[in-house]
Amino acid sequence: MSLFEQGDDAAVPASEKAKTRPLADLLRPRTIEEVIGQEKLLAENGPLGSMLAARKISSLILWGPTGVGKTTIGRALAVKTDLHFEQISAIFSGVADLKKAFQAARDRLRMGQGTLLFIDEIHRFNKTQLDALLPVMEDGTVTVCGATTENPSFSVNRAVLSRCQVMVLERLDDQALSTMIARAERVLDRPLPLEDEAKELLCAMADGDGRALLNLVESTLTWPQGHIYSAKEVASRLTQRAAQYDRASDGHYSIASAIQKSIRGSDPEAAIYWVHRALEGGEDPRFILRRLTMIAWEDVGLADPEASRICLSAWDTFEKLGSPEGELAISQAAIYLALAPKSNAGYVAHKAARADAKRAGSAPPPLHILNAPTAMMKSLGYSEGYQYDHDALDGFSGQNFFPDGMERPEHYRPIERGFERELSKRVRYFEKLRRDRNSEGE
Repeated sequence: MSLFEQGDDAAVPASEKAKTRPLADLLRPRTIEEVIGQEKLLAENGPLGSMLAARKISSLILWGPTGVGKTTIGRALAVKTDLHFEQISAIFSGVADLKKAFQAARDRLRMGQGTLLFIDEIHRFNKTQLDALLPVMEDGTVTVCGATTENPSFSVNRAVLSRCQVMVLERLDDQALSTMIARAERVLDRPLPLEDEAKELLCAMADGDGRALLNLVESTLTWPQGHIYSAKEVASRLTQRAAQYDRASDGHYSIASAIQKSIRGSDPEAAIYWVHRALEGGEDPRFILRRLTMIAWEDVGLADPEASRICLSAWDTFEKLGSPEGELAISQAAIYLALAPKSNAGYVAHKAARADAKRAGSAPPPLHILNAPTAMMKSLGYSEGYQYDHDALDGFSGQNFFPDGMERPEHYRPIERGFERELSKRVRYFEKLRRDRNSEGE
């Protein structure tokens, strides 16, 4: 970026402007080529790069975390395609504001210029507001560019989503953040008063958010001059930015999924890493404990019956000790689950049996396994022919317990791992006895 900003005061050095303008605004890229950290999207053969090569863009939704350049890209797209840039916020705008923006866009279109309508926080619009976009998107009055930190699959209605291409923006990595620091030094025309390790610490504290990084950089410019600050001094002067984690949104479920996939993949290191990412982000430890207990039944199952008891014990320990001491029990429960033998045989059988039960509707049990507490019920055949298993050979009668006419399913197929290896032997044993009993009755 040039040391001078374009505009009426282009002759004023940027270092002077920085005294009155926020650094994040001063360094905002003016062109697509200056955008940092989104090379996959903007590459010549990338989704946005291909559109720009044709100098025509369709309606878009830019989805990504805060501070990664969504608004910047929206402005730059308008410049690149000669569209008027109109920005509204879904937080403060209603249908009346949209109608006003649409009318202004129609007036421009009659003069030969299109409009890129940038909607910040588009997920905040309700269905009525989103539906109002449909006709102007279809007739070309505006090209919509929505920006959101929320998963648009859940936060934007299907009608609007079907008319937009979703572009996923990535959090800025350390290289991109270091490039931003170098750009700031060029624009300010002086190096930051920081050691290299201190600059690396700023990048870590920004946690992938370019705007947060520039705010941290701006803070260092207010410190007494004539001294180069170390990482330790920076850490004592600045507050660590909270990790990006929203307990009520997509990030909440993404981390929960990462915990379960890591445990299912028998990786204890990854399991406790994601557990602590959730805890550091402010997640309720009880949510994690519920998730771990569910994993014990869904992914470990009867391959290790002790797993669920370990989780319930960890839960009880946390309730008695609280945080942070009780979090040790959470970590160890996650480690145990990751290293336990895995089987989803019980989970598969559960789902299949549930589906059978729904299909069967109100089919009654066979009469021979129904009690006959009254003479009338006995006369109707209730309990007739029932064989008391404790009196049968090997304590097993082999009778049918399913509704009459229903074919016997085979949903539970234990695997040859952990304790289910023993259960598999038992299943095969009773299957053999059942075949023997049935052949004897023929």
